[in-house]
Amino acid sequence: MKICLVCSYGGHLTEMIALEEAFEGHETFYLTYSSERTKELQNAILIDNFADKPSSFISGLIQILRALIREKPDVVVSTGAEIAAPIFFIAKLLGMKTIFIESCARISSPSGTGRLVYPFSDFFFVQWKELLKSYGKRARFEGGLL
Repeated sequence: MKICLVCSYGGHLTEMIALEEAFEGHETFYLTYSSERTKELQNAILIDNFADKPSSFISGLIQILRALIREKPDVVVSTGAEIAAPIFFIAKLLGMKTIFIESCARISSPSGTGRLVYPFSDFFFVQWKELLKSYGKRARFEGGLL
């Protein structure tokens, strides 16, 4: 199985790296913003940070579309943040499965990204039981993942 790992370059990247063991035995690649930290990742497709420069949003969407078409992942997994929303939307249009893992920092209130990607997520995990009431029936609590 080929897995696309989607996250921004701060704490969300730290969370994704902590989950890497779960993806052992599968082909993975990161799809994330270009930054000093992400340039060190192996097997990463780096795109311009359109969150910092909204004028580059359209070119960012084109970069995402090209990457997903070229790589053809079976599933897209994200820990957030805002980069997940357009990638999940495009992935769903291309017929790809999506999994979102809400940040462990979100205990009682949902993230903006979580709210945006919930409708496009095939699986949606929260890491605190208290957060289940903030989402619909498809949200799952399987314990702390990190």
